[in-house]
Amino acid sequence: MPVPRRFDRRLPERDQTRINDRIRVPEVRLVGDDGKQIGVVKTAEALAYAQERDLDLVEVAPDARPPVCRVLDYSKYKYEQAQKLKAARKHQQQITIREIKFRPKIAQNDYDTKKGHVARFLMGRDKVKVTIMFRGREVTHPERGTALLEKLAGELAEIAVVEQTPLQDGRNMTMMLGPSKSIVAAAEEHHAEAEAKATKKYEKEALPDFDEAGDAAEAEADAGAEEPAAPSGEASAETNGTAESEEPADAPSSKEPAEVSPVAE
Repeated sequence: MPVPRRFDRRLPERDQTRINDRIRVPEVRLVGDDGKQIGVVKTAEALAYAQERDLDLVEVAPDARPPVCRVLDYSKYKYEQAQKLKAARKHQQQITIREIKFRPKIAQNDYDTKKGHVARFLMGRDKVKVTIMFRGREVTHPERGTALLEKLAGELAEIAVVEQTPLQDGRNMTMMLGPSKSIVAAAEEHHAEAEAKATKKYEKEALPDFDEAGDAAEAEADAGAEEPAAPSGEASAETNGTAESEEPADAPSSKEPAEVSPVAE
């Protein structure tokens, strides 16, 4: 039973690879940063060789005599190793074995239901172990179990491949079915399409559309070039003229003579 993390008092695992000053052997077999062997040199000389190139001295074969050390960028090396391990796990196929149990005297409705389960497992790229269970004197008629398994394999021939023929073991008879090549190919194609779609969606969301941005900028520049701005002097003159022309005609003139009051007799 695994220990819960909060109660685990063990120290965290540290990187066991020895680099630079952690290499304590007197001499090593040195491999340069270009992959060429330099030869057996003193550890201090190998460390100085690595430091001159701003790289690390990494022990890649500690069990060799003398140990093999390589000059490289250790952080980049660790990243590349992690990516290789991730890719290997990604392409690794996990096989799941399902089991369905039948009886020699199974009813037709139960047979159809369990056959549907077997087909569903096979469509999911899982292997299916079909077991016939004999009870009492039924074990004296193994041909009934064989006939039932052969019938099932024949009805699922389009999606299933018989990997293990019916084999009796005590009171049980088993047969192993695996997904056909067409099912595996279709599942891999669907998985590849899903990955491509997800990658395309990520790139579309993460990266801006430079073509559309460039077209918009060009359109704005063309619009600005077609409408040149008028000079400031002409604009002020036109403004003053417009203001004078729009003066209302009914306004009284300041040059009209004033009315004369009558003289008293």
